Amino acid sequence: MSNLDRLRAAFRQSLDLTAEYDVDVLEYRGIDKWDSLAHMSLVAEIEDVFDVMIDTEDVIDMSSFTKAREILEKNGVVFG
Repeated sequence: MSNLDRLRAAFRQSLDLTAEYDVDVLEYRGIDKWDSLAHMSLVAEIEDVFDVMIDTEDVIDMSSFTKAREILEKNGVVFG
């Protein structure tokens, strides 16, 4: 599984979305399921999946799937 697919799976798992759901376009509060509590669950899932620690500023800045990918790239995760 590619890192991009792992990130998609983390979003789907944390936000309780179906496998068919296009998470690539998701934005914070863009769906009812992505509230502040789900946001913290998502951050924890991403940290577990990618074995990284996301700093507080980046947790606050993680406002979309795209931004989550950028934050992971900043933390050394390679997307191919």
